[in-house]
Amino acid sequence: MMVSLLCLVVTLLAFLLFNDMRRPKKYPPGPAMLPVVGNFLQYRERLKVLGYHHLVWMELFQKYGEIVGMKLGRNYVIGVFGADAIREVFNREDFDGRPDGFFFRLRTFGKRLGIVFSDGQFWQNQRKFSIQHLRSFGFGRKEMEEKIHEETRCLIEAFKRNGAQPIHMHDAFDVSVLNGLWAMMAGQRFETDDKRLRRLLQIIHDAFRLVDISGGMLNQMPFLRYVAPNASGYNQIREILERMWEFLEETIEDHRKTFFVSQQPRDLIDAFLQKIDVNNDPTFTDDQLMSLCLDLFMAGAETTSNTLGFAMLAMVLHPDVQMKVQNEMDREVGRNRWPVLGDRIRLKYTEAVLMELQRRVTIAPLGIAHRAVRDAELYGYLIPENAIILTNLYSVHMDEAFWKDPYRFDPERFLNERGDLSVNERHYVPFGGGKRRCLGESLGKANIFLFFTAILHNFRVERADDVELKLEGHDGVTMAPKPFRVRLILRQD
Repeated sequence: MMVSLLCLVVTLLAFLLFNDMRRPKKYPPGPAMLPVVGNFLQYRERLKVLGYHHLVWMELFQKYGEIVGMKLGRNYVIGVFGADAIREVFNREDFDGRPDGFFFRLRTFGKRLGIVFSDGQFWQNQRKFSIQHLRSFGFGRKEMEEKIHEETRCLIEAFKRNGAQPIHMHDAFDVSVLNGLWAMMAGQRFETDDKRLRRLLQIIHDAFRLVDISGGMLNQMPFLRYVAPNASGYNQIREILERMWEFLEETIEDHRKTFFVSQQPRDLIDAFLQKIDVNNDPTFTDDQLMSLCLDLFMAGAETTSNTLGFAMLAMVLHPDVQMKVQNEMDREVGRNRWPVLGDRIRLKYTEAVLMELQRRVTIAPLGIAHRAVRDAELYGYLIPENAIILTNLYSVHMDEAFWKDPYRFDPERFLNERGDLSVNERHYVPFGGGKRRCLGESLGKANIFLFFTAILHNFRVERADDVELKLEGHDGVTMAPKPFRVRLILRQD
């Protein structure tokens, strides 16, 4: 009897393990799967060799084609490559969801909250509310530009006080960039030397390095938090989140003490508190307010600041490009004032430099993960409901068939023979596309242009150390420039 029972158990276990290795019907091609862990071990091995998540996926693209099917832990994860296939994902409602899983809920109190990783009607309502009220506090309007100008002025003054002493430039923009958004969100700004905030921003940068956009090890095998809480990153992520929650809770509590529902909201947090008090929509809760602030704070503190850090690095690596930008500004704007957003139409080479930077670096090389909201077909393959979809924007920006010599930094590829800007939007997608296109695109573009031109209007940027510098950065959810120092040499009027 015991032998028969043991045989039955072994047979059943063998069947389950074998079944776990089978690819779903019509699932995209990819490497063979192991039971329980799927392709996790192979993926991590290639990551150790190549160093970047997007390069692991590019290697799979070269072998299997523009749609690649993997299983990482318990998650079906599909890589999509090339301009046409990625555009298909962006433009179909079938793929408009955001991933759901342990890591994505860990950030938001075990629920699906916030604005970055929520979807459906909840996301639509929260996005509409956020945009509407951010606009009323300046987002996308002249007031936004004025706020950014004030931040550029404060930063330039701080740089001038420093003289020609070496400056760590990879994170020099963190506080100043965040201030523009934080003024609309929380009605306040921080000094550029605010030590507490700088520590908090460093924590955020660390958080973006701990995982990849698919949710990483914790999302793929959440049980690891019990058996390997440090190795899986669980303890580090919890610590980071608790620091962030504490900071945001203090900010929100200050608003509760000073805002009366009958008065006019001063910022986004006030508007949200007013909405909670009206109590006619159950999606407006204290937890959602914290999650929304977390999403906006982390996004505002990371991508634009990193882009500007890479921009300064590119100017050090390409002094001829730096000089062309300065000559164009001197010619088109003059030395008596700094450029404003209205000057972009005339600063064509400068715009081309910033576009080439965002193409060459690709701050979010795997985009923001999508989720299939239902079973759907893509290029003849079945994409199962709830599969995570990674749009490899790096494959678009580094496509050798379209961008000749794509590793070369060449702003003139965005200028036609008349010197006018020329952009093929199918092959240039730094802010994603479709309904889930980056919410903060207009703010990001304004920040990048105004800070970049203000620095180059006032200073010549030179390397401070005799070390090798490259545009390749740290890997993670987003790319970040590796630490580097520059000297800012004041330009003469």
